[in-house]
Amino acid sequence: MKSRSFTSTQLWLILGILLVAFNLRPAIMAVGPLVPLIREDTGISNSVAGMLTTIPLLSFAVFSLIAPRLGIRFGSHVAIFGALLTLFAGMLLRATAFVPTLLIGTILIGTGIAICNVLLPSIIKLSFPYKVGLMTSLYTAGMGLFASLASGVSVPLADNAGLGWSNALAIWGVLVLVALIIWFPQIRQKSNSEASPAPQKLTGAIWKEPVAWYVTLFMGFQSFLFYNTIAWLPDVLQSLGLSLVLAGWMLFLLQIISIPGNFAVPLIAAKSQDQKPIVVVICSFYIISLSGLIVLPNLPVIIISVLLMGFAQGMAFSLALTLLGLRASTPQDASRLSGMAQSLGYLVASIGPVFMGTLYDVFSTWQPFLYCLFIVTFFIFAFGWKASKNQYVFEKSFSSQSEAR
Repeated sequence: MKSRSFTSTQLWLILGILLVAFNLRPAIMAVGPLVPLIREDTGISNSVAGMLTTIPLLSFAVFSLIAPRLGIRFGSHVAIFGALLTLFAGMLLRATAFVPTLLIGTILIGTGIAICNVLLPSIIKLSFPYKVGLMTSLYTAGMGLFASLASGVSVPLADNAGLGWSNALAIWGVLVLVALIIWFPQIRQKSNSEASPAPQKLTGAIWKEPVAWYVTLFMGFQSFLFYNTIAWLPDVLQSLGLSLVLAGWMLFLLQIISIPGNFAVPLIAAKSQDQKPIVVVICSFYIISLSGLIVLPNLPVIIISVLLMGFAQGMAFSLALTLLGLRASTPQDASRLSGMAQSLGYLVASIGPVFMGTLYDVFSTWQPFLYCLFIVTFFIFAFGWKASKNQYVFEKSFSSQSEAR
């Protein structure tokens, strides 16, 4: 019998999931608007500055493969607590404003976030098997909210509040401490079903599943577009005539407008026969927004383009995370699919920021950047369309997703 209400233990877990989700983007999103200040203060090139976004993505790629094993070995709840500690340590190191520790701290930040990224969907599948859509809506909306705050307040904190770029990044460590306190009771939670390894017959089989590859490549290309936008949109908008502060607030606007998509898409996707119409809407918004920035980049068009792009990004990201639950029939499969999709997906995404920074260093214009994103939109459409087919990994087809709702 399906339970439709939450127990007090589940409510505390929901609060913990939200607090963890709040910390999965600020440490990265706060960097984009501050890149000009970091570059000026440290003397690094655009290529090296792009590494501040690329390094977390490479950490995602590596530790997304390791995270499911950590979840089996220690329990997902314990692993997430350790990941939060790693994230906090990375923020402290990065605050030293010394280039080597800046890069080492960024590696630790990416490691901590990667583990949480992978294990949260499996915890949701395990603890809320009939409310995957609702829970994914809540935590992706929370991620979007705090990502937007980090994007919007970074420059004011650094300049207006006089914190400087390093302290403006470090201040988000307070939010990690709150999450550690709220999550601490969960470290004793290690259910037998979570701790048990997946059946041996499935070992390595996830890499042979076409559905898993479609989900992975959809995750990868939507992440490629997302993280390139986060890393370079303020610079792009500055080149179009906006001030640094206004460009930072445009990034805030892009993030805040993503929240409705973050929240609505998982609910709609979990109740739909397939998710193809959502993919069509996402890619249509991307094409219109990028066309506006390329063809007619005046202020009204820039604002409309940023709004459409933000809404598309919120929809794409939350759909990618929702598919990790909808395309898996068990928590173990969700963890394995999550590990594969986020590992290879973020590896694809990691190519972008450094490549785009180098592209600008070579051509001294952001037009090639915009054209590249335009092309990537068609990859998002192709793999999103295939990933939206009603099918579980390890199964040829299924007629109902009632278990995931």
